[in-house]
Amino acid sequence: MKAKSSKSLIKLSVVLSILLLSNACEVHSGKAKSDMYEIEAVELYEATDEEVVLEHNTEEYDRIYENDFKNAIQNPLSTFSIDVDNASYSNVRRFLSNNQLPPKDAVRVEEMINYFNYDYPQPKDKHPFSFSNEVTDCPWNTKHKLVHIGLQGKSLNYDDLKPSNLVFLIDASGSMSDNNKLPLLKKALKLLINELNDNDRIAIVAYAGSAGVVLPSTKVSNKEEIIEALDRIESGGSTAGGQGIQLAYKIAKENLFKDGNNRVILATDGDFNVGVSSSSELVRLIEEKRKEDIFLTICGFGMGNYKDGRMEQISNAGNGNYFYIDNIKEAKKVFSTEMRANMFTIAKDVKIQIEFNPNQVKAYRLIGYENRVMNNEDFNDDKKDAGELGAGHTVTALYEVVPVNSEDSVKKHDDLKYQKTEIVNASENDEMLTIKFRYKKPKEDKSLLITKTIIDNGLKLESTSDNFRFSSAVAGLGLLLRDSKYKGDMTYELAKKLAVGSKGKDANGYRSEFVSMIETAELLSEKL
Repeated sequence: MKAKSSKSLIKLSVVLSILLLSNACEVHSGKAKSDMYEIEAVELYEATDEEVVLEHNTEEYDRIYENDFKNAIQNPLSTFSIDVDNASYSNVRRFLSNNQLPPKDAVRVEEMINYFNYDYPQPKDKHPFSFSNEVTDCPWNTKHKLVHIGLQGKSLNYDDLKPSNLVFLIDASGSMSDNNKLPLLKKALKLLINELNDNDRIAIVAYAGSAGVVLPSTKVSNKEEIIEALDRIESGGSTAGGQGIQLAYKIAKENLFKDGNNRVILATDGDFNVGVSSSSELVRLIEEKRKEDIFLTICGFGMGNYKDGRMEQISNAGNGNYFYIDNIKEAKKVFSTEMRANMFTIAKDVKIQIEFNPNQVKAYRLIGYENRVMNNEDFNDDKKDAGELGAGHTVTALYEVVPVNSEDSVKKHDDLKYQKTEIVNASENDEMLTIKFRYKKPKEDKSLLITKTIIDNGLKLESTSDNFRFSSAVAGLGLLLRDSKYKGDMTYELAKKLAVGSKGKDANGYRSEFVSMIETAELLSEKL
């Protein structure tokens, strides 16, 4: 059912013929009596968009199986790709703003954590990112430790920006007609246009039942021409997303800047239904296109038929990042405030591998990143795709660690018959773990390696940085919204206390907004 945007009154004139057979009452007439009554016109109220309850919600979220604790002797390595997507956070905010708790599988904890920037130092060596870490007692289980790992991407020299070749790939199908879809999408892309330089180029491809070029690649100096083309797009028809993707990449390749920023920006609700339309087909298509040195940004819009799982899979396959635009403020954050971090890649295929010291660690659990976990052998395989790091981006990962002297029982497999695991002398030190990073420069295919170690210095929670405490607050809310079996003693009150005490400067108010989200989630979670 689709609600109209304005109230409408429907008048019904109902005529009822009621046959009253009441011989007992009409004994003198000797016959039945037929009376006709006309009911006055009745006014019926049709709800507005805000008030309508959707009868058929087809939103889709892929199932998330939380990472379990791993035995540090039997599983000493943990390998994953970085994730700079933050679509989950703004989607969770959308649910809470509508006074609903989000579906559990809409909550990807790492994306909630990485929605925020953290105050990590700028890199000072030859590598494009710096590394920070802290270790202290885990706020929701004080018998465990929480390891905080932070990366800070190098900021760009804005006076020496390489030119951008962007292709806007716009879903103009019938499902995009709502105000929070195509109209919001147009406003969002206009914000991006205002941030670009005159020598940057934009092309526009729209797709519905078929795909077509709305605007050939045009210099941003012709801003009025670009905006007029954008405004001409109207919604209607089915959704040939695969055809649109092929055309957008073709145009991006034809206008490729060899040393520049080449990117397709796909704006959609993800409801593809014509041609190449299944998630697996689209992923294969994008995997082929990423070889052409063209990056991908996916922006999700709307509600009711939103296909989150599909868009995350496509983004992961395409050297891309993924955002959910729920309002104009989020559009400003993605396309204006953090535009350079989101649009300019400084390191690609960034992987992290950690080896835990079994003399210090009994077990460990990576918090979030379930869709980014990699096989350990993939760390050294430069053919395996991983996440991209944007200019000035921060990436944060948390591990909950069970100390070696803990009495907690940890799952393990039987002893092996043909092999024996031995702990070597190198483990007899105060190192908790060794962490390795692999990354490639944007135009290169051979990875570079960085190796660091982390030591537990006995830091108290109250002495940790705002980075540590705020990220743990965000993780805590994620665990609560997922009703995680690992949430331990985390409560909304504790999450709020951690967040309020670590808001820092909060120039754009994002952290204050997060505190309000905690309060809303707590109220919605109360058993009345």
